[in-house]
Amino acid sequence: MSPDIFAAFFVGLFGSAHCLLMCGGMAGALQMLMPPSRTRRGWLQLMLGLGRISSYALTGALFGGIGATMVGSSGLMPQWLQLLAGLMLLAMALYISRLWFGLLKLERAGQMLWRRVQPISQRLLPLDSAVKAYAYGLCWGYLPCGLVYSALSWSLGSGSATQGALWMALFGLGTLPAVLLAGQTADALRQLQQQQWVRYGLAAVLAAYALQTIYLALRALVF
Repeated sequence: MSPDIFAAFFVGLFGSAHCLLMCGGMAGALQMLMPPSRTRRGWLQLMLGLGRISSYALTGALFGGIGATMVGSSGLMPQWLQLLAGLMLLAMALYISRLWFGLLKLERAGQMLWRRVQPISQRLLPLDSAVKAYAYGLCWGYLPCGLVYSALSWSLGSGSATQGALWMALFGLGTLPAVLLAGQTADALRQLQQQQWVRYGLAAVLAAYALQTIYLALRALVF
């Protein structure tokens, strides 16, 4: 497994502060639409998360295939895609730290797709079966999210559809703990996410990885 693929999990894990803000309330609300049994709810929440990860993997495969085609057919140097990925991740770090909100423009653009997917997801409620929970998770994966868009830029430069799918699957796996916990303790987690030191700490980790990626891409392009 390449270092970049391995890093996908940690990008999702450290970026999941954004998931608490975006999806914590949604996860808590969906929990109320599940059967009261704690065991059953836990199983349905897991299926919900697996559905979301599946949609990330499918989209990652699409972007990975597109990126490979761009590099193969046009002669585009892959380092340009690596540079784009680093810049997008840096934008995500600034977004989490609340120093810059430029990614909101991308999230607004994603609303067009979500408006088509959301009616399908509503027909799956209440989430009283594993199939419905998984299907709802597939829809949930297309909720407009700057963190997901940043991750997809890495899939674009991954080199193949397989690598793009693997990157996004591991990224989604990294976000899973935060979303699962948000369904249980949404208020406490949102309060933690509001702490400035938490936001800045997580943003610093993402920014460091982004700057390393940008440096490596520029070094390859210049030298």
